[in-house]
Amino acid sequence: MVKPTRVTNRIRLLRFSAGEMTQAELADRIGVTRQTIIAIEQGKYSPSLEMAFQIAHVFGVGLGDVFSYAQEENHK
Repeated sequence: MVKPTRVTNRIRLLRFSAGEMTQAELADRIGVTRQTIIAIEQGKYSPSLEMAFQIAHVFGVGLGDVFSYAQEENHK
């Protein structure tokens, strides 16, 4: 079983705010498959740093507006 990532994202919300952009349209714009976008949106896959910047660029927002990282509360 694949361990879910602690990286969360707002891609789905941003896609709908961008004229209901489809997963396939986003995938085409950054050069990946629709399945990759699905996996990222569902938190099953963390994109590379370069891909994360590409996604943010498509929406014209900063990286922190697309992705966030959930810290473990017990981590010191």
